[in-house]
Amino acid sequence: MARTVASSRMPLMDHIVELRNRLMYSVAALFAVFLATYFFSQDIYGFLVQPLADILADQEGGNRRLIYTALHEAFFTYIKVAFFAALFIAFPFIANQFWRFVAPGLYREEKKALLPYLILSPILFFVGGALVYYFIFPLAWKFFISFETADIAGGLAIQLEAKVNEYLSLVMRLIFAFGISFQLPILLTLMAHAGLATSRGLAAKRKYALVMVFIAAAILTPPDLISQIGLAIPIIILYEASIVSVRMVEKSKAAKAKLAGTDEEDDFPEETDFNLT
Repeated sequence: MARTVASSRMPLMDHIVELRNRLMYSVAALFAVFLATYFFSQDIYGFLVQPLADILADQEGGNRRLIYTALHEAFFTYIKVAFFAALFIAFPFIANQFWRFVAPGLYREEKKALLPYLILSPILFFVGGALVYYFIFPLAWKFFISFETADIAGGLAIQLEAKVNEYLSLVMRLIFAFGISFQLPILLTLMAHAGLATSRGLAAKRKYALVMVFIAAAILTPPDLISQIGLAIPIIILYEASIVSVRMVEKSKAAKAKLAGTDEEDDFPEETDFNLT
């Protein structure tokens, strides 16, 4: 009896040990990359602040700067910059560890369905980050700086004195918001593979999706129309692209069902049973 119980527990224990090892490898890789990126944290921060520096360089008023008001603020800003860069650089390795943990439990068709999206995910995140850095940042920063006022008789000038920590938090928030939002086609296409979404259903709910997109953009971005619209429009385009991608998945599944000698309706119960087990 004890031998039977032990043998039944072995697969679960093996999975737990494997998961622990993959997590340890991922954390170790992230820590190693973090140590490397910390030495370049000033250069990375200079890259992140460059859009603002370019705009301030065109403004009159002498030397412009970013400030910090707490003794530890600059230090922790560089820590955040290094960790942000380490996450971005180490993501392919972490995704590989995730794939090596999940892949042995997948069938061949499931591997073919998941692997391309695992590769495409960091590419879309990079595209979203590049969009906000090269297009949204210059427009948004110009909009905010336009509220500066020169010296007025009997009054005081309004001039930007941005804090390094607040600027970095805003930049990271926007980059992550755009990068994560660009994962929408992957999410909806995987849901289509699992039978949880259809192109007809996504098209029918388009008007509700538009409302949710603008609500999400208003929450994730600063309270200005430039960044909100700049995030909402790409998501709307990606939603339409997701409908096309889901339709392609449906055609592929229908073609496979036809080759197998079954119609698409008979194939759905088998998928549901497989997903539940």
